[in-house]
Amino acid sequence: MLEDPLPLDPIAPPQPLDPIAPPLPGRAIIRQRWSELVFLHWRVAPATVERWMPPGTRPDVDENGDTWVGLIPFVLSRTQFFPPLPPVPYLGTFVECNVRLYSIDVAGNRGVVFRSLDAERALPVLTARALFGLPYRWASMSLEQAHPDAAFDGTRRLEYRSRRLEPTRVEAGTGTGTGTGTGTAAHPTTHLTTHPTTHIIARAGTTPVDTELSRFLTARWGFHERVRGHTIWARNHHEPWPLVEATLDSLDDELLAAAGFPELAARHPESVLYSPGVTTVFARPTRITRYRVRFSRRAPLPLALLPPRSPTACASRARAY
Repeated sequence: MLEDPLPLDPIAPPQPLDPIAPPLPGRAIIRQRWSELVFLHWRVAPATVERWMPPGTRPDVDENGDTWVGLIPFVLSRTQFFPPLPPVPYLGTFVECNVRLYSIDVAGNRGVVFRSLDAERALPVLTARALFGLPYRWASMSLEQAHPDAAFDGTRRLEYRSRRLEPTRVEAGTGTGTGTGTGTAAHPTTHLTTHPTTHIIARAGTTPVDTELSRFLTARWGFHERVRGHTIWARNHHEPWPLVEATLDSLDDELLAAAGFPELAARHPESVLYSPGVTTVFARPTRITRYRVRFSRRAPLPLALLPPRSPTACASRARAY
């Protein structure tokens, strides 16, 4: 359930599912390159994910009234703070894998909500937690690729592996068997501390994809997150996704179960897509109020991301927080 009672319907119409991103509302504060993405998606009922929606948001649904859970591995590189400043050299290139949900807020902004983000570099993990409150986890990860000229069938083969290095408390059973944490006295919820893993083997095809569903799953121009008691909306912008059909050859996954969806990995995903990648930029987050999303000087953006100022100005800003 939502923590703060809000209108069931947004006061503004939903954003259109447009593959062309709207302009950023302000200066870009972060630029990154996302490459070699595999999009695995499962259809679920909105009630399955509602409890993970930040206050002021609810599950976004497709034309059939369903929502989706995504498992998405990719390579992240070329991180820049306050572009055109140069990329940060010690962040380098690393593999990431996230479990995400699909949200809409009271202003009609369609975004994503991350249940988990596993990454193989400790510094980016700690930085993203501090800056945006995102549920990053440190993991040992790798990507092995076979290009079309090396693959037996002429397709691009990608093999992602991950093992979370941080202990994770996972619901091992519930009274209903759904992993929702609603155990009873007769069938109590039990927990295990584990290091979830994933092993994904997929092949990228060549047929371009641009459908209503692919737009629903990828034309998302921001994320929602709860940070220090506020729900934020962080806008991003990039070129249209170059998507092609893909095939899932093998999936051995525990990240979905660790995120609260123990039944999904046993099902074949209803959507499998591949993208060679995009370069994305993020604007400073905005804060959701009860009836609208507004730009706020007090939005929970840490001082580390603010432009350099005089010592007096920095001290004044610190007191404001």
